[in-house]
Amino acid sequence: MKSIWQQFLRYLYIGRKDPSAPKGRYVAMMHGMNRISIIVFLIALIIMLVRIFTRHH
Repeated sequence: MKSIWQQFLRYLYIGRKDPSAPKGRYVAMMHGMNRISIIVFLIALIIMLVRIFTRHH
């Protein structure tokens, strides 16, 4: 069973690819959409943290 962190790193091109993973157009599109949503989430999280910490000081 794959760990969620390994999959997360693969989405962000940090981890190495799984050679047994299915390859196809729709799988690639799904991974691309997941990658975009993870990046947008991380950007929003950083913006929220910056706003929280700059407001109190």
